[in-house]
Amino acid sequence: MPLKIAISSQKGGVAKTTTTLSLGACLAAATDSRPYGYNVLLIDLDPQANLTMALGVNPGNLRRMIGDALLEQSSLLAVSRESAIANLDLVPASQGLLVLDKVLFGRPGFEYRLKQQLTSPAASQFDITICDCPPAFGTLTLNALTAADLLIIPVTCEYFSARSLQQFMELVNLVKRNTNPTLRYRILITLFDKRNRISNIILDQVRSKYGSTVFRTIISIDTRLRESPVVGQPITVYAPHSRSAEEYHALAVELMNDEQTQS
Repeated sequence: MPLKIAISSQKGGVAKTTTTLSLGACLAAATDSRPYGYNVLLIDLDPQANLTMALGVNPGNLRRMIGDALLEQSSLLAVSRESAIANLDLVPASQGLLVLDKVLFGRPGFEYRLKQQLTSPAASQFDITICDCPPAFGTLTLNALTAADLLIIPVTCEYFSARSLQQFMELVNLVKRNTNPTLRYRILITLFDKRNRISNIILDQVRSKYGSTVFRTIISIDTRLRESPVVGQPITVYAPHSRSAEEYHALAVELMNDEQTQS
């Protein structure tokens, strides 16, 4: 079955978009054990459209975007486009999502719009779908969490990020009770600085509290990782031999190995 992933956190600046782009590119890449890569669809649900711009698409020039699919004016496949990366497609976003977030709320079944699109026969051509969510719990994030099999929560090892995680887990449990009882979650440590004593302390605390839900792979702080979206390329293309590229490749391997164990 296709795997549907949402990447979300209430806190900004924790590498949600970077993780969506980098993990998607790693999963789409060919390897010795998987010579053709997975067919991956990235969905930008953030009105800031950072993922869209990170793949070299100008949000201001879009004729169709994810909002058209959520309003049922177009299919998800019709609003998707190929990227410059093999096996990696994008459903783009624009600032129009700011209005859509309010328009959708209260409409019958609004929280299931994305799930309906992703379970259509046309969407089955994608092995993996990854949704980049805005840093707010509105109708767009609710749609992503309702549609997802797995939620990945990026967390930085700093006090406010760890505190935000506790609050976000309450919302995750709310989704599990109401719209998606089978939703699983994993925690990803990002922007980690091993030289920082506080970072190591918080890392131990997060691992102690959340146990096996925390990925073993850690994404380190890396200047090249911050630069890659600016040039419209994932880290695997911009700096393929960098530490961050290796870490995201390791994350992709860990993720899919764990998913195979789940199945």
